[in-house]
Amino acid sequence: MALFLHFGTNTFTNSEWGTGRVDPSIFNPTLLNATQWVTVAKDFGFKRVVLTAKHHDGFCLWPSKYTDYSVKSSKWRDGSGDIVDELAKAARNAGLELGLYLSPWDRHEHCYGETLEYNEYYMGQMTELLTRYGEIKYIFLDGAKGDGEKDMEYFFDDWFSLIHQLQPGASIFSDAGPDTRWVGDEAGVAGRTCWSLFNCSAVKIGGYNDPIYSKEGDTFGHEWVPAECDVSIRPGWFWHPSEKPKSAITLLDLYYKSVGRNCLLLLNVPPNSSGLISDEDIQVLKEFSELRNSIFSHNIAKSALLSASSTRGDSNDFRFGPENVIEEGLYTYWAPDQGQSDWELYLEFQQVITFNVLELQEPIQMGQRIIQFHLDILDENGKWQHMVSGTTVGYRRLLLFPTVKSHSLRLVIDKSRACPLISHVGIYMDSYSVPRHVSDTHTKSKFINNLVFRRTAYNRSQSASI
Repeated sequence: MALFLHFGTNTFTNSEWGTGRVDPSIFNPTLLNATQWVTVAKDFGFKRVVLTAKHHDGFCLWPSKYTDYSVKSSKWRDGSGDIVDELAKAARNAGLELGLYLSPWDRHEHCYGETLEYNEYYMGQMTELLTRYGEIKYIFLDGAKGDGEKDMEYFFDDWFSLIHQLQPGASIFSDAGPDTRWVGDEAGVAGRTCWSLFNCSAVKIGGYNDPIYSKEGDTFGHEWVPAECDVSIRPGWFWHPSEKPKSAITLLDLYYKSVGRNCLLLLNVPPNSSGLISDEDIQVLKEFSELRNSIFSHNIAKSALLSASSTRGDSNDFRFGPENVIEEGLYTYWAPDQGQSDWELYLEFQQVITFNVLELQEPIQMGQRIIQFHLDILDENGKWQHMVSGTTVGYRRLLLFPTVKSHSLRLVIDKSRACPLISHVGIYMDSYSVPRHVSDTHTKSKFINNLVFRRTAYNRSQSASI
C-alpha cells in the first residue's frame, strides 16, 4: 500500500482541476508538517508516500527554475520553502519510499500545446525532481486532460528513458506501464481475475482503453506490469471542508478488492489547508489498520498438519515441502512433482476451526502461474464439499466468503500455466465484514446456514457498494 498526497492551490480554492490562473499567493499552509504525513503513513502500514509535485494547474510544490508558478511565489515560508524536499527528508528518515506525480497536462505553462518546446520543458522539470531529492522509487504519470484543451503529443518513450536513466530503481506508473499499470478505474477495485502479465502496446496512455483488459491483464501477456488501484479516502482527490472520509470498513472492503486481488493499493489522503492530514482521516486510517491487524495477525493455518498430493524431490528433500506454505516470504514454497497433474494441498486440524478468509501467495519471482483453484472442506459425513473458487493468485490473493467450520481443508489447483507453486497459505476469521456474495463463484447452499453476521461499532451503512 502507498499513501497518495494530493496537495496544491486546489486545496485552497475548493476545486479538483485548477485553472492555472490562480494567484500563487493563495497557497499558504501555515502548519505544514511533512513529518506528520509520513508518520501517519508508516504507523498505519503504508510503505510509500506519493506527492502531487505538480497537478494539472501547473503549480509546482518545489522551486522550479523553469517557472515562477510555484511555492517560491507563495506566502508559505516567505517563498523560500520546498515541499518536495521536506517530504523527501521525512520519508528518508522514516524508511519509507518516495514517489512523485508530475502532471503532463499543464494549464498554466504558455508553451503547452507546442509539442517540442513543452516536452523539453517537462523533461527539464522531471530532471529537477529526479536529481535534487535523493532516491525516488516511483513516478506516477497519467493522460488526464479536459475536453477542448490544447492538443499535443507527449514523448512518453523519451520521458521513460530519462526516468530510468536518472533513477534506475524507480517504477513508472501509467495506463500502459511500463512498470505498473492503471487498473482502469478510480474506485480502488481490481478484476477478480488479475494477471500481472500484460501487453503495454495494447493500451494508450490517456486514450480509450478496454477496461476489462486493464482490470484483468493478459494470460498470454509478454510483459510483467502489475496493476495498481488508486482511490481517494474522500469523494474528491483534493481536500474539501465539506467532505468526509470513507469508513474503515469500506477501506477494508477495498483492501480485499485491491491488495487481495494481486494489486497495489494507492490510497489518497489529502492534506488540508493547514498543511496537515485531518484528524478525522487519521482516525479512519487507525481503525482500518486495527481491522487488518485483528484479522490477519493470527494465521489459523499455522496449527495445521500439512500434506500434499505430491512433492518435488525425494522424501529427504525439504526444499519444496508443503510445510513451507506457512512460512512468511516468497522464497520458500511448496512445489508438486513435475510429473503429476493432480495438485492438492491438505490442511488437517486437531479440532474444528471457524474461518471465512483464504489467503494465497505465489512465489512471483518464478512467474504468475495459477489460473484457477478451489477450496474444499470435509463435512460431518466425511465427504469433501466445494467451498469457494478463485482464479489468479499472484503476489497476494484474498477470498472472503460466508463463515464455515471444519477440521480438514483441501486446496485444489484446477488449472495452471506451468507447474503451480505456492509460497503462502493463510486461513483467517474476519468478524467485521459481511460477504455480499461468495468471492469468486459459489458456495454449497448447505453451508450458507453457517453464516455469521457479527455486529461491530463500525458504520456498515457506508460499506462500499462497488
